[in-house]
Amino acid sequence: MTFSTSQNIVLASGNLGKIKEIQAILEHYPIVAQSAFNITEAEETGSTFVENAIIKAKHAAFHSKLPAIADDSGIVVDALKGAPGVISARYAGVGANDQDNVQKLLVALEGVPEDQRTARFICVMVFMEHADDPTPLIAQGVWEGLITTQAVGSQGFGYDPVFWVPSEQCTSAELPATVKNALSHRGQALRHLSNLIQARK
Repeated sequence: MTFSTSQNIVLASGNLGKIKEIQAILEHYPIVAQSAFNITEAEETGSTFVENAIIKAKHAAFHSKLPAIADDSGIVVDALKGAPGVISARYAGVGANDQDNVQKLLVALEGVPEDQRTARFICVMVFMEHADDPTPLIAQGVWEGLITTQAVGSQGFGYDPVFWVPSEQCTSAELPATVKNALSHRGQALRHLSNLIQARK
């Protein structure tokens, strides 16, 4: 393989919070957001996190002609039979913001007892050396927790304000970035992916 750590990697995301987290963890790789190449968001037509991550990585690699990293992530709530799942970012509809999605989730869980509010964040990360890479590297991370009854905290993004982390006795949105990155689904997946990239070189 010809990939080296000095080569730019395109990150297939326009989510500023996500970009910040990924750059903090993959500090040894020169990461460039796809927006720097005026690459639009890929249409997420997959039915699984893996499919969507591959679609986004392939899209970014094709348009930039560079290696690409993409993630697809979301929150899976047991009481809602796995929802929001792969549509977490657009749970409250196309164009919905974080607050809209969080509010819809809280309404859906109204009256559900605390011990039945179990949930987990799932992240699948994909690395492709080029758009036609036949063997994309795939890594996954899972972060277990509970859904609170109200939003608490101002850090992070997405569903962080309602994701209770039992080991820390606070929501994800109350965690310092370094602690969150050490525990989170995205942090787990990125560290695994980084090891896979190192092994491939």
